[in-house]
Amino acid sequence: MTALPQLQPAAAASLAKWHAMVAANGLSELRSIVHPDVTFRSPVAYSAYKGADALVLALTAAATVFQDFTYHRQAATAGGLNAVLEFGAKAGGKEVKGIDFIRLGEDGKIIEFEVMIRPLSGLQALAKEMGKRVGAVLPDYKESR
Repeated sequence: MTALPQLQPAAAASLAKWHAMVAANGLSELRSIVHPDVTFRSPVAYSAYKGADALVLALTAAATVFQDFTYHRQAATAGGLNAVLEFGAKAGGKEVKGIDFIRLGEDGKIIEFEVMIRPLSGLQALAKEMGKRVGAVLPDYKESR
């Protein structure tokens, strides 16, 4: 059996900081590990959102929506600049399972963050709660296609 790839040191440091923020339920340091031109892909929007402001806004809001948020598994891809984090939580009273796909640069800054969530009922509950918090603001950060 082959060993799982490891993250590069700068990427591992940023991911460790991410995990510490999530564990402390406070994302005040998030911007320090995010590239200014980061791309964020939401599980409820077709087009991506662009920029650190969009990612910080979305993830900070999501942190207020999720209850009992826990990461279960983590994997890295060859090259050590991509992490896949599996999580479970509740959103709007519904159970959700999800995956965060995080791509980091050589400097350890997050350059892409994509979230996938199931089941549909949980995703709908998340979308409703996120809409209440950032629905009027987040669309301003949509990437033009």
